[in-house]
Amino acid sequence: MNWVSRRFLFYLVCLGLVVSLTVFSVSSRPVASQKLSPLTTEIRGVWLTNVASGILFVPWGINRALDQLSALNFNTVYPVVWNRGYTFYNSTVAKVITGSETQPFLKFMHGGKDVLTKLVKLAKSKDISVVPWFEYGLMTPPNSELVKRYPDWLTIGQENISSIQETPAEEINDGSLIKQAWLNPLHPQVQDFIKGLIVEVVSNYDVDGIQLDDHFGMPVQFGYDRYTIQLYQQEHQGKTPPGNAFDPDWMRWRADKLTHFMAQIYQAVKAVKPHARISLSPNSQYYAYKYYLQDWESWVKKGLVDELILQVYRDGKNTFISELEKPAVQLARTQIPVSIGISTGTVRNPVDIAQIREQVQAVRDRHFPGISFFYWESLWGYITPESPQQRRQAFLEMFNGKAIRP
Repeated sequence: MNWVSRRFLFYLVCLGLVVSLTVFSVSSRPVASQKLSPLTTEIRGVWLTNVASGILFVPWGINRALDQLSALNFNTVYPVVWNRGYTFYNSTVAKVITGSETQPFLKFMHGGKDVLTKLVKLAKSKDISVVPWFEYGLMTPPNSELVKRYPDWLTIGQENISSIQETPAEEINDGSLIKQAWLNPLHPQVQDFIKGLIVEVVSNYDVDGIQLDDHFGMPVQFGYDRYTIQLYQQEHQGKTPPGNAFDPDWMRWRADKLTHFMAQIYQAVKAVKPHARISLSPNSQYYAYKYYLQDWESWVKKGLVDELILQVYRDGKNTFISELEKPAVQLARTQIPVSIGISTGTVRNPVDIAQIREQVQAVRDRHFPGISFFYWESLWGYITPESPQQRRQAFLEMFNGKAIRP
């Protein structure tokens, strides 16, 4: 076992201990009896990731998490199924392409059993909807088996830059930036692979839909790979793409290609399971389009999204509220259910429960149909400003009584 594996295993064991202490120190029952309010309609969700979290790796972690979420009247989970070049379910598609049917440590910790099957079964028994989350989207580590086997699947920047610095919120453990490569959403083999994963999940599991997020895009500085250049030349009388990555026409051309891929995914999912929900959790329209060519406002207009959960990870009250009132958000609300993603913190930066309460209230005051929290581990599991019991009490008060999804 090399030093990287030892370090990861040590981290995993320590993390599992933290989770163990957390879940066993707090009863799965509500901390105080509350008079149930009339049944309401509201998404009450939480993302379940594998990064800086032991929930999927500890054999009893899923059971305890769903017990607690059910007791506190949550009704939706978005569990990761695609991250760092691995699936988090037993995948025939991934096995063919990468050689691994699932994330190795996950397989080891669960004795080869399919974790998504277990999660779906337990959640359904508690009336909790399951919407698998393709967290890494088109992003993959530069040293992943996917990159090693299919280097031509990557899109790159000028001067052959093949990766960029990314800092997913849940990975900010030491303040460092993490390099990530990006699969080319214009490449037909990439499209077939991603669609294959998504359709596989929808076909093989009793899930309510799937979710893509801000990683389903193309960084604006990319698109200078051989395949994309040749495709652009075919459609522009042999001209090469502009050297300015922010050229408006060049941006629009790439964004439209991504939109076309999104349409393919939508159609493929609906062909297998017509009532499956296509959920999207992007950044603001301005940021998503300018930096990742993700024109989700157009996706909504074209009917390619069934549910939007806008990531609004802001600390200040005014900046938080301003994001809720942006024109693209208001337009989307006339078309589909639009919920708001709220940050509950990370390892290094836990969020005070007072801020969480304030933001939940701001969302409700503006009559949005739901809330989802990023992410499970920081709801009440870390060394937070308040005790786990206090935070659980706060969530019970916010979610006083059961609610059904819109």
